[in-house]
Amino acid sequence: MFKKHYDYIIVGGGSAGSVLANRLSINPENRVLVLEAGWPDYKVDFRIHMPAALTYPLAGRTYNWWYESEPEPWMHNRRVYQPRGKILGGSSCINGMIYIRGNALDYEKWGREPGLENWDYAHCLPYFQRFEGRLKGADEYHGSVGPLYLTSPDCDNPLFDAFFEAVQQAGYPLTKDVNGYQQEGFGPFDRTCYRGRRWNAARAYVHPVKNRANLNVICRAHATRILFSGKKAVGVEYVRGKKSFKVSGGEIICCGGSINSPSLLQLSGVGNAGELNSLGIPVVNDLPGVGENLQDHLEVYVQYACRKPVSLFPALKVWRQPFIGAEWLFKRKGVGANNHFEAGGFIRSNDTLEYPNLQYHFLPIAIRYDGSVAQGGHGYQVHVGPMNTDVRGTVKIASADPFVYPKVKFNYLSTEQERQDWVDAIRVTRKIMTQPAFDEFRGDELAPGENVRTDKEILDFIGHEGESAYHPSCTCKMGTDDMSVVGSDLKVHGVENLRVVDASVMPYITNGNIYAPVMMIAEKAADIILGNSALPPSQMPFYRTDME
Repeated sequence: MFKKHYDYIIVGGGSAGSVLANRLSINPENRVLVLEAGWPDYKVDFRIHMPAALTYPLAGRTYNWWYESEPEPWMHNRRVYQPRGKILGGSSCINGMIYIRGNALDYEKWGREPGLENWDYAHCLPYFQRFEGRLKGADEYHGSVGPLYLTSPDCDNPLFDAFFEAVQQAGYPLTKDVNGYQQEGFGPFDRTCYRGRRWNAARAYVHPVKNRANLNVICRAHATRILFSGKKAVGVEYVRGKKSFKVSGGEIICCGGSINSPSLLQLSGVGNAGELNSLGIPVVNDLPGVGENLQDHLEVYVQYACRKPVSLFPALKVWRQPFIGAEWLFKRKGVGANNHFEAGGFIRSNDTLEYPNLQYHFLPIAIRYDGSVAQGGHGYQVHVGPMNTDVRGTVKIASADPFVYPKVKFNYLSTEQERQDWVDAIRVTRKIMTQPAFDEFRGDELAPGENVRTDKEILDFIGHEGESAYHPSCTCKMGTDDMSVVGSDLKVHGVENLRVVDASVMPYITNGNIYAPVMMIAEKAADIILGNSALPPSQMPFYRTDME
């Protein structure tokens, strides 16, 4: 029946799967299989290795699942695009390379959930430090010898100087390190780059160990079902090309991400029994929380024309492209070696909040993720969006056919809190961007535009122009309540030999980009799975508004 047996079968060779491939195969006695539905991260493809080329994989389907939401009722029934990495290294190959851990109070909130005491900040910080290879050097909050290289930006464009001065004029602080003692404030953003190249999870974790005799990584292998004997997971069925295979495993670990992991569980009979029965899927375990609790960050661009020729707009001219490409290819320098999301920040939109609810990224050009630029050329923008959303969506399979995409519904703007957060976000952003520091640069407001003023007009603009920040999470949440899917050990409730390790296990979304938290979860999971002693908790202090 089975082609081969492994001690561990990792379904998904993305960010978390890459970490586990490395860590679980350190012991040569452990036979480890990784099944990745996408392509290898080919070294010769500049689209996934040149930092400035990030729009290519985001706008293409080669390395991208290219999901779209169901029509979003509060977003003018738009289908909102949701790219996910379909490649070894997963979304770390197509993301913006921004390294944000989240706020310490995010993890304190996790740790207050029953049964999750070992997921508070003190227990998570050492795992961030373990995987960091921060080229700037280690300190009490950072590591420098881990496999994931982090580069600190220069922020040498004069528009960054204006931005940092403007936020202070608006009454907000600077912070030296948004991943250190104090997230709140504005400062530079570390990025996952190394020597001018994107440093994805596969480069950090898989390629250095790919020749281990006990590690087998199979790309273009689409997992279609987890196989059970009763309530015990015993293997995985997958399709490669036109052939179907079955492999047995001592433990199955889903690392497909917040869309693919709940989908695979449902296809395998683990989920809401009524929904599975309606699709003719035999129920292995009635677990209604699978695919529920979906959380994401919505964002928009607030854009301005620039009156001085200091933006990155000239780099987009066609005749410059060969020179930029050559400089990157042969020297690993120049415009192509930078993701350009060099700075931003986190602030509270009002003083009643315990910690920041808005995130900013500043970019010295007015451009969309698809590469289209603002009319008129020179410009600059901030990306802004609420963080601590109370919006909840769903991921539900639409068919028993594993090649039919699931129905994803985010329910953006569906709550009073999120709508108020958005009104506040636009008003606060305008306050920052109209400070005297920008006077010499600021031209017309390109987006939302001067005609967007009232609460209703702002929400209408968000409904038309809001985009996902590409942070889907929480669809197989950790916990002990009736809607949780995994416990603190990441084992799926009610079945044996099955775990989930990816962004879907977050009980609540974190403040900021979620790549770093996913890597932390995977590092922590590796110790749990192997039965290693956990790293000692760190008692490093962190910023609280009531302490200042």
